[in-house]
Amino acid sequence: MSYTTLMFSSIFLMTSLCAGRLGNALSAAEPTVAAKSSLRAPPEDVTRWRQLKFGMFIHWGPVSLQGTEIGWSRGGERRGMGPSQGNVPVEVYDNLYKKFNPTRFDPKQWVQTAKDAGMRYMVLTTRHHDGFSLFDTQCSDYKITSPESPYGKDVVKMLSEACRAGGLTWGVYYSQPDWHHPDYRTKNHKNFLKFLHGQVRELLSNYGRTDVIWFDGLGGKARDWDAEKLFQTIRSLQPQILINNRCGLPGDFDTPEQHIGNMQVDRPWETCMTIGTQWAWKPGDNLKSLKTCLHVLINTVGGDGNLLLNVGPMPDGRIEPRQARRLKEMGDWLAKYGESVYGTRGGPFWRGPWGAATQKGDTIYLHLLDPKRDAVRLPPIPKKILSHSVLTGGTASVQQTPSGIEVSVPPEHRREIDTIVVLKLDGPAAEIPVEQLRVRSVAKGKKAAASNVFQRLAAQYGPQNAFDGNPQTRWATDAGTHRAWLEVDLGDEARVHRAVIAEAYAPRVQAFEIQADQGDGWKTVYVGQEIGEDGDFQFPPVTARRFRLNILKAAEGPTLWEFGLIAAP
Repeated sequence: MSYTTLMFSSIFLMTSLCAGRLGNALSAAEPTVAAKSSLRAPPEDVTRWRQLKFGMFIHWGPVSLQGTEIGWSRGGERRGMGPSQGNVPVEVYDNLYKKFNPTRFDPKQWVQTAKDAGMRYMVLTTRHHDGFSLFDTQCSDYKITSPESPYGKDVVKMLSEACRAGGLTWGVYYSQPDWHHPDYRTKNHKNFLKFLHGQVRELLSNYGRTDVIWFDGLGGKARDWDAEKLFQTIRSLQPQILINNRCGLPGDFDTPEQHIGNMQVDRPWETCMTIGTQWAWKPGDNLKSLKTCLHVLINTVGGDGNLLLNVGPMPDGRIEPRQARRLKEMGDWLAKYGESVYGTRGGPFWRGPWGAATQKGDTIYLHLLDPKRDAVRLPPIPKKILSHSVLTGGTASVQQTPSGIEVSVPPEHRREIDTIVVLKLDGPAAEIPVEQLRVRSVAKGKKAAASNVFQRLAAQYGPQNAFDGNPQTRWATDAGTHRAWLEVDLGDEARVHRAVIAEAYAPRVQAFEIQADQGDGWKTVYVGQEIGEDGDFQFPPVTARRFRLNILKAAEGPTLWEFGLIAAP
């Protein structure tokens, strides 16, 4: 079916498909039985998306007038928002759109900014949890084209057209939760579902080809959104589209948020992360350095994922010049070394403190991210290295033996951000099984305790989450916490010489110590400053049953994905 046909069909249905205007029309618009045969995207479309590697996420709306977080700052005291994140009374938040007039919004310039960054696709928040729509929905009057909106133009229409004209792949973010809608999570939730399904149908019928739909269900179940029927509708409208995993069904890809995802080669994934500290625009926000941004990209791609890096445009419609400059710096780097990123797959070597690897064809790219490391030792591979070179310039030594590979680069040829060593093989790198130098924590699943848990929500943010081996659960503390401790009881004594710690929202921690209980009190075995997203700390072997991470100073409430303790050889 052509998009023109779909558009006219959509217009015919919209007056009856939306909240308060629905009747029983939705059942008449359900997809055919044939469309129910698969809820997944075709493999070739998944492959095409994975090759893009780098995209722009955009969180924008009337809340930019306040400079506070989108959605969450609406009545923020109810959601545990800290002072730095903002708290906008509901009656104020819900009327911001009457003052929102982004006269300097230029969709072509947004597309150019993304292209200058080396980004290959774009995903826009068409509606966040606050319920405000950036498109001309017929399902609600709370929208950018409302008569009460001074701007009055369809942002989604303009930006989707600019993306396609500029050669960027187009995607939409859509929040199922809607804190503004009167029927959301009430006894009339079924009416809300008709509204939700109606808006999704509009987005996928009226704005041309759309290759990604990015849901954000806040942990809701499939039944909360009638997800199976919703997916069937989506597939009938845009068969090629990729759907993420936040609608209660697996979808086509996973979405680790604000941290680099696990190395995962058997299922697509995409890290979404902010260029600053919050999703929406924040005046004077602390931006990530170029080195941090590129390391996030490299480690994400090296883990076989995509990166969706978020910007928050300003109230007048411009992407903040500071953010645009940082993106341009990333693009300049990618213009030189993008062959090691675009179209690659992660591996075959597992990521580590040394860096990450990417591969395509008969080539492996080793991204050496620690310029202080004299040599990198990697496990053996069942392919012969025929030659090697240094993409970033200079020379390297590569020694391949049956026991492994050793790579070293002279100090004068190491780059501060990334030294890329290229290995040419005698066959396809994809035939090499991804190797993992397994690090087994003796603390996994052990009894844990902490000085503070975010809002006392023990199940979601308790200390046990730092020892469960799952890097997508975390221990978190209350906003404004500057000192805290996290403790684990191994049950039996173990001889430990190393701690592997993954901090969320790094670098909040600014000073810490690792301690062991020696019977007569805690003994400090390591003292450090920042932990970081991939902290790896070694110390002389110490035997103890209980270990503690003592955070002495934090800029904001510390939170950790994982705290691993490694037994000494």
